[in-house]
Amino acid sequence: CWGDVLILGLGKSGKAAASYCLNLLGGRVKSVTIAAGEKNDAALEFAARCEALGAHVVFDMYTFKDTYDVCIVSPGISQFSRFYENAKAASTEVISEVEFAWRESPADSRWVAVTGTNGKTTTTSLITHILKCAGERVAAVGNIGNTCIEAVGNGEADVYVCEASSFQLASCQAFAPEVAVLLNITPDHLYWHMTFEAYAEAKKQVYANLGKNQGTLVIDAVCDVTRDCVKEFKNDPKRAFDYIPVGCAAGIDHSMKEACGSENAAFLDGNMLRVDFKGEEVELVGEDDLLIKGEHNVSNALAAAAAALACGVDAAQVREGLVSFKPLEHRLEPCGEIGGGKFVNDSKATNTDAVEKALTAFPDDDVILLLGGHDKGTPLTDFARVVMDNVRSVVCFGDARERFTAAMDEADVDGDVDIAQADDLRDAVDVARSLSSRGDVILLSPACSSFDEFSGYEERGRVFKDYVAQLAAAAKSQME
Repeated sequence: CWGDVLILGLGKSGKAAASYCLNLLGGRVKSVTIAAGEKNDAALEFAARCEALGAHVVFDMYTFKDTYDVCIVSPGISQFSRFYENAKAASTEVISEVEFAWRESPADSRWVAVTGTNGKTTTTSLITHILKCAGERVAAVGNIGNTCIEAVGNGEADVYVCEASSFQLASCQAFAPEVAVLLNITPDHLYWHMTFEAYAEAKKQVYANLGKNQGTLVIDAVCDVTRDCVKEFKNDPKRAFDYIPVGCAAGIDHSMKEACGSENAAFLDGNMLRVDFKGEEVELVGEDDLLIKGEHNVSNALAAAAAALACGVDAAQVREGLVSFKPLEHRLEPCGEIGGGKFVNDSKATNTDAVEKALTAFPDDDVILLLGGHDKGTPLTDFARVVMDNVRSVVCFGDARERFTAAMDEADVDGDVDIAQADDLRDAVDVARSLSSRGDVILLSPACSSFDEFSGYEERGRVFKDYVAQLAAAAKSQME
C-alpha cells in the first residue's frame, strides 16, 4: 500500500507516475497530491484531468503543510533544491520514478540498469537489441523509450533495460537490478548535483543495493573514477556480487582480472571482443565486424555483451546482436556525402569527453570538426590539445564560439590546424565545406548543449542532416 502519495514535478515521468497512481486511488493509494511547479498550458490541461480523477493539484507552491507516505520526484528537480528538501521533510521517503516502477514490476521480471556519463543510450539500445535477438520480451525504458512506470503498467516486457540518469539514481533507495552497468564517470551536470563528488555518488547508486550472490555489475575499468569504485568494493565482504570489469584501451588484456580482483573481464583480445565470465572464455566478434565505430563504441559493445551474458543469453545470440546493431540517430550517424566529403551527425556529444571519444572513430581520416552551441563552461585546455592532435580543421559556432576559438588558438602551437568561426550551425556547415577536400569527414560533435539555437540535441542533429540533404540535392542538380 502506497498510502498518501506526493508527485513532485509534472514533467514526463511525473505525469506517468501521477496517471499510474490515480488508477490505484481508493485501493493501494489513499490520496494523490501533485506539486506541479510553475504553470503552463500543458501542465494546466493535465492537472485538470487529474483533478477530475480525484487528485489534488497545486501550482507555484514549494512548501508543504501535510505529510505523505511517499514522494515520487521528477528527475528535473535537484536534490539540493529547496523544493526537493521541503518535500523530503514532508514525506516518509522520497524515490524516483525508476524505483517506483521497479517496486511495482512483477516479481519474476528482470531489470538491467545502465548509467554513465557517456554511452548510456547506445549501450542500452544494444543490450535491448541483443535480448530481442535472443527472443526475450524486452523493453528499453527510462531516458529511452517509455517511462519505466508506463512500461510496467502496460505489462509490455519481462525484461526492462533502463537507461538511468544521475538525476533518477540520486533518489533511488532500494533499487537493485539483476544487472547493473556503470560505463564511466566524468564531470557533467554539476549545476544539478552541485559537486562532482555528489554526481559520482549518484551514478554509483546503480549498484549500491547489489549484495552477496545477488546481481552482476558490469563496470568500466579504464575510467579513473570507476576504477576507484572497483578498489572500494573488491575487498568489501558486503559487496560480494559478481562484477565484470570492462577494458578497451591499449595494453589492457586478461591481466585486468587480477588487477580488479575479479574472475571475470571483458576486453579486446587482439581484434576479438572477448568476455570471460564464470569460468568460461567467450570469443564474440572482431572489432571490424561492428557497425558502430570508435574505441568508445567497442567499449560499449563489450559492456552490452557482458550484460547480455549475465542475463543468460547464449553466446551465439550475443554475436548475432553485436554484428546486426546499427548506429543510432545523432551518435556518429553517417548522413551523406557531398563532393566526396563525408558528413557525420554526432549531435548527442554534448560534452568534451564525448567528442574526444568520437574522434577515435576516424584514425585514418582528415576531420573537420564542428564545435559549439550553448557553452557549459567546461574547462577547455586539455580538450583543445586533444582536438588539435586529431583534426585538420575546426569550426566554432554559436554562443560558445569565442571561448572555443580562443582555446583552440592557444592549443594550436604549430599553427597547422585551420580554425574558423561561424554564426550558427548552418553557417558552420558552409564554412566547413569551404575548408574541405575530397575524402574529408565533416563531423558535428559539438561538445555543447544546443539551447542557444535549438530545443535539444535531437533538433540540432535533424537540422544538420536536413541541411546536408538539401546541399547534396543542390549539388546533384548542378551536375545534371
